[in-house]
Amino acid sequence: MGLSQFSSRGRTGRGLAVVFCLWGLISMCCAARLSASRQKLEVQKHLNRLNKPAVKSIESPDGDIIDCVHMSHQPAFDHPFLKDHKIQMRPSYHPEGLFDENKVAANPIEKSSPVKQLWHQNGKCPEGTIPVRRTKEEDVLRASSIKRYGRKKRRTAPQPRSADPDLINQSGHQHAIAYVQGDKYYGAKATINVWEPKIQQPNEFSLSQLWILGGSFGEDLNSIEAGWQVSPDLYGDNNTRLFTYWTSDAYQATGCYNLLCSGFIQINSEIAMGASISPVSAFRNSQYDISILVWKDPTEGHWWMQFGNDYVLGYWPSFLFSYLAESASMIEWGGEVVNSQPGGQHTSTQMGSGHFPEEGFGKSSYFRNVQVVDSSNNLKAPKGIGTFTEQSNCYDVQLGRNGDWGQFFYYGGPGRNANCA
Repeated sequence: MGLSQFSSRGRTGRGLAVVFCLWGLISMCCAARLSASRQKLEVQKHLNRLNKPAVKSIESPDGDIIDCVHMSHQPAFDHPFLKDHKIQMRPSYHPEGLFDENKVAANPIEKSSPVKQLWHQNGKCPEGTIPVRRTKEEDVLRASSIKRYGRKKRRTAPQPRSADPDLINQSGHQHAIAYVQGDKYYGAKATINVWEPKIQQPNEFSLSQLWILGGSFGEDLNSIEAGWQVSPDLYGDNNTRLFTYWTSDAYQATGCYNLLCSGFIQINSEIAMGASISPVSAFRNSQYDISILVWKDPTEGHWWMQFGNDYVLGYWPSFLFSYLAESASMIEWGGEVVNSQPGGQHTSTQMGSGHFPEEGFGKSSYFRNVQVVDSSNNLKAPKGIGTFTEQSNCYDVQLGRNGDWGQFFYYGGPGRNANCA
């Protein structure tokens, strides 16, 4: 066999290898394109489920689009159990003893102002509609999966009596809270100081909220939550936003933020879940707060939410829950952050104002007029209130009580500092 034949065979072999290589690359490219195309289709389907047809749309100064959706077309009614549900337009009863938020504080230094939402500057929704923050494609793509979009990770409700705080730290969530347990509770209320804490990593958040809890912290925890949060992952920015959350199985498969799944039924045309709150408090300057009340209607059994003095927002139907269908066994108020330990160090994501409780009014964040609803539908100061934090040198909490603020507490902190590494 001549040299030229070997050479020819070598060239043919190399040629075939190149062809197979190119074919492999083309196949990979096609598969990647097909996968991307499928994902885009799935995202679009999900957006179509969430973004209902709007009667009117309002562009907020922060870039949000607020869609005014007919009340009967809201996401709640995608739930099979709500197909024939008759919307309850008002609660049968409000709790007795509602604190008047407009009462002037005896100490003028500790005067704060209520807040509204940024989108109000550019319009309002007509009667019979509800304002829904439009979900954009990039919102869904930031989530770990389409299925997980709008959902908390598991193990995010703090366990004050846990014998092993390190177990909670493994979840990456840290808290500074006040709590009550050991009784039956039918609601909770608080006025929460509003800030815009700095977030170190986009996958972290900082929130201040109340939790209404039933069941165990294992697989069957029921939770209703409401407050304000800064969550770049969920919203794509660092704005402070009003939010709600619910779950009936410890954050596994049920529940979501705001109106990002079927569940909460909104009746109010003025307040949008997930929309930016404005203005926010500034250090040693004007202080702003929001008042949140969640209570169980003694007649219908639904859990209602009120924002401020004037806005009854809607309700979570009682059938969504197991334990909370009857009552709550624990109430918590306070702050929560995600600590992803960037670079192996504690996060510098702030809780509340980013300042410790001992700094006081105008510097540290607070919850005031903290109350629970008892079995007689009365708002009362909580008995036997306790506090809990995993690492008090990172984020802390301090209780107090006086005539104007009733039961209150300061909470929060800067995260990483000389004593918190």
